[in-house]
Amino acid sequence: MKIIPGFKAPGFILAAAFLAGLGFGTSASAQDGPYLLIDLNSKTVTDLGTLGATDSRAFGINNAGQVVGWSVPAGGTPRAFITGPNGTGTRDLGTLGGSYSLAFGINDAGQVVGGSSTTGGQFHAFITGPNGRGMTDLGVLPGSVWQSVGYAINNTGQVTGESTTADARGHAFITGPNGVGMTDLGTLPGENSSMGKAINDAGQVAGEGEAGRRAFITGPNGVGMTDLGALDGTDRIEVNAINNAGYVAGNVTVKGAEGPFGPYTYHAFIAGPNGMGMTDLGTLGGSSYAYGINDAGQVVGESYTADGHPHAFITGPNGAGMTDLNSLVKLPVDHYLWTASAINDQGQVLVRVGTVPEPETYALLLTGLGLIGFIVRHKRREARKAN
Repeated sequence: MKIIPGFKAPGFILAAAFLAGLGFGTSASAQDGPYLLIDLNSKTVTDLGTLGATDSRAFGINNAGQVVGWSVPAGGTPRAFITGPNGTGTRDLGTLGGSYSLAFGINDAGQVVGGSSTTGGQFHAFITGPNGRGMTDLGVLPGSVWQSVGYAINNTGQVTGESTTADARGHAFITGPNGVGMTDLGTLPGENSSMGKAINDAGQVAGEGEAGRRAFITGPNGVGMTDLGALDGTDRIEVNAINNAGYVAGNVTVKGAEGPFGPYTYHAFIAGPNGMGMTDLGTLGGSSYAYGINDAGQVVGESYTADGHPHAFITGPNGAGMTDLNSLVKLPVDHYLWTASAINDQGQVLVRVGTVPEPETYALLLTGLGLIGFIVRHKRREARKAN
């Protein structure tokens, strides 16, 4: 699943990824609180801290609760990491021979994908073995010699991301199982570039076209590319996640309202199944951004409130309703959950605190979490009955 908070207007996305890793993103760069792993079923919270660094970003989570991202130690460069189950422990994934690496996605076997600098000075997509062991260079599309990055991986090990081409464009790609082979997915008609941001277990890839003006979904194994369309009055779109039913989550611009990026705001959306139709998820008072989705169709992300603060949100199944996660968690005055970057099928949500509260406050969850946790369990039971 793709999960890249702060990427509002990619040019060539690799440069943006590196800058975000160094703390030059959007609202994310101004926050320095710890990451928390909230379990909606057990109503418990695991404090991931700052992941052993002066700055960190956590983007991906699998169904065992393993988290991936990158951290920047004092005076150092970004290094990809993986945690153990339920967010316990943190391990450096290393690099492809260069000085820095970034991790974006993880599957249930613990295979991690991202990008790393190489000994030759390039930046290449990588895949690891189970539980983040070993790092293999995925290379670049035929004819290119420079850059690629992996954004998401499914449970067969198919990877999607973006690579330069022989004519120096950025094109979405898909690999075979366990990252073997890299196939160019091409672009939407009339566009010159594309990027694959998310992939499900059928190999459906969702992503964006040139400069985020259009978005796409493919058929199984990356075959075919269909324009997702847009909501009325929108002119930009960003895709961040897809689930196994083909529901896609992301953000679109909505004109006519002054926001932090000009005379428009961003609204989170959900589309599906198979990317058909697009529904505005609304906001908590300002712009909203959807970053993750699970197989129950619950979407997580962040939304600005009327007073200008970003708050983490979660929806019900298939994007129904938007709930401020801060209404379900008791934190000290002037402290809040500012973004939710991922959710798994076990009801675990990866969130970040806007400022650093006292450790004892992490356990003060309200009973409201039980209701959302029940929704997750019910959807899993229904899925098992259907099978």
